[in-house]
Amino acid sequence: MYPSPSPDGKVQVEGGRSNQYNRAMLLGKRIALIGAGNMTEALVVGMLTAGVAHPDELYATDILPERRAHFQDRYKIKVSGDNVDAVRHGQIIILSVEPQVLDEVLGSVKSVLEGKHLIISVAAGYPISRIMAHLKAEARIVRAMPNTPSSVLAGVTALSFGPRLAEEDQQVARIIFESVGKVVVVEERLMDAVTGLSGSGPAYVYLMIEALADGGVKMGLSRQVAELLAAQTVLGTARMLLESGEHPGQLKDRVASPGGTTIAGIHKLEEGCLRATLIAAVEAATKRSQELGKGTADG
Repeated sequence: MYPSPSPDGKVQVEGGRSNQYNRAMLLGKRIALIGAGNMTEALVVGMLTAGVAHPDELYATDILPERRAHFQDRYKIKVSGDNVDAVRHGQIIILSVEPQVLDEVLGSVKSVLEGKHLIISVAAGYPISRIMAHLKAEARIVRAMPNTPSSVLAGVTALSFGPRLAEEDQQVARIIFESVGKVVVVEERLMDAVTGLSGSGPAYVYLMIEALADGGVKMGLSRQVAELLAAQTVLGTARMLLESGEHPGQLKDRVASPGGTTIAGIHKLEEGCLRATLIAAVEAATKRSQELGKGTADG
């Protein structure tokens, strides 16, 4: 079962993978993936690994022959350069192309898109309303914002639901993206904030890992050892937070003993305004996402 929406009704967090009954809802459904880039590959790997789809149910398209060959050889799925044929084949259509070409893609397939199709878009900054403008009134649309750790099945995806979606449609979308990590459900107006936090967030964390490793190197550790210590510390800390369900401040206080080494280090982080800088980074990335979204809408 999924938890109830939060009191403000804005965000719903999925607390893990769907149960076996719900996961079976996806089996047998034919899925067309338009655009065979990195995110499509992550989804193919995730669905096959989770056992919620079979290779003969997946059909990926791409303009590059080498990408088509890669998917066919490695994952044994059907591939083509023909988006129209893929849409005719599929019941679920995943639009995984750059937002600047999505208008063209939708224009080329709208004649074969029908009410029976569940349409899932992972095009950043491309609103549901703009997709609907290309399609028939009965179109069923989900907008998704996964992040790059989905490629190692440790991502997080925000979903926003368009009108006319049945509960089964929503469950199917969750199942697909739970195969590559965790899922949250947000109002579409919050998607730019999702971009600023979890979309751009991996880059912030890479920067922190690099800086921690630099500190270790400065104090005499080899680069290899310092990077391993830093990366594994971040990985383990995140897992501990997620599995414990405790507030990060409580977990931080357990590490910072009175007069010890950790509180001395935290003092330096506070002097450097680490928290304020990270907040400002999320804010700046969110505002930039809003600007780019307006540019997409205008263009």
